[in-house]
Amino acid sequence: MASRVAKSICGQLLSCSENVLKKALISNSAFKGSNYLAQSQSSLQNVVGLIGQQRFYRPPMPLYPLPASISDIVERKIAELKVVAPPPVPTLKPLPFTASSTRVGCIAFKAGMTHDWDEHGVRIPLSVLWIDECEVVNFTYKERDGGYSVILGAGYMDPKSAPACTAGYYLKHGLPIKSVQRGFPVENAEALLPLGTPITAAHFVVGQGIDVTGTTLDKGFQGVMKRWGFKGLPASHGVSLSHRKPGSTGGRQDPGKIWKGKKLPGHMGKESRMMRNLQVYKIDAERNLIYVKGSVPGEKGGALFLRDSVSMDFEQRKAFNLPYPTFLGSTQDKPVEVRKT
Repeated sequence: MASRVAKSICGQLLSCSENVLKKALISNSAFKGSNYLAQSQSSLQNVVGLIGQQRFYRPPMPLYPLPASISDIVERKIAELKVVAPPPVPTLKPLPFTASSTRVGCIAFKAGMTHDWDEHGVRIPLSVLWIDECEVVNFTYKERDGGYSVILGAGYMDPKSAPACTAGYYLKHGLPIKSVQRGFPVENAEALLPLGTPITAAHFVVGQGIDVTGTTLDKGFQGVMKRWGFKGLPASHGVSLSHRKPGSTGGRQDPGKIWKGKKLPGHMGKESRMMRNLQVYKIDAERNLIYVKGSVPGEKGGALFLRDSVSMDFEQRKAFNLPYPTFLGSTQDKPVEVRKT
């Protein structure tokens, strides 16, 4: 009873001091006897400590139960998640290539550029791509993750430099730690590959088209002439120290602003770019080298992501006899394949 009275007085006198609270308890106990005062003094210490920790008293928030309709939905969703079984381990075997088949891509590194001549004496510029221990490190399922995809890893990373979660995952599955990872979506579960499956240069065929994605060179902050190819202002009379400036950038009071997307000076390069339908000219499967006609984005040693060109239809892919889901033979002593013109 004394404790409840002390708390009620505390609620009425939130900003009062300890002396004022004592006077209130003594005046309240004048008509209830000395025993009530002794009990109130013991409760006073607890109340004063409560006021020191928290100046204003805040009652606990009430817990409102969910409506029946929402509660049923939550319980049903939880039950569905518990029913989902772990995904089965993919099998590794050659399969027939169909119209709905989608092959996994590959991770390569740009080794540089070279050239070659055909039988007519025409010089052909080539980009050399090196596949450095590209392996399957994970895969996703539609029932569990919402879609099928194969996650590849390539390169090497020192275990001391790898994050703890990344190093733990690779050590758990007995795989070397990769420096680059990339997921490649596929159409169905038959294109999935088990962990540790290598993706070599023999995954591609000479003559086919591939889409190469990489990060362009970082040019830094550049002006409009280098960044956008502007002509610049005249280099003759009447122009003073404004030969490389963009010129007028907007109207007058209307619109009174610069529209978004205006070509102005700024950071140039270091953005993702895809080169579509590049032709595979030469494949050295023993050294894991792919020679592609033309240039690819990025600097030497940069990571590139390769996959079959979307420009090829089913008949073209079938004519090249692409290995599906990937090349399963040995690349040792395999001859170098060169495209014939």
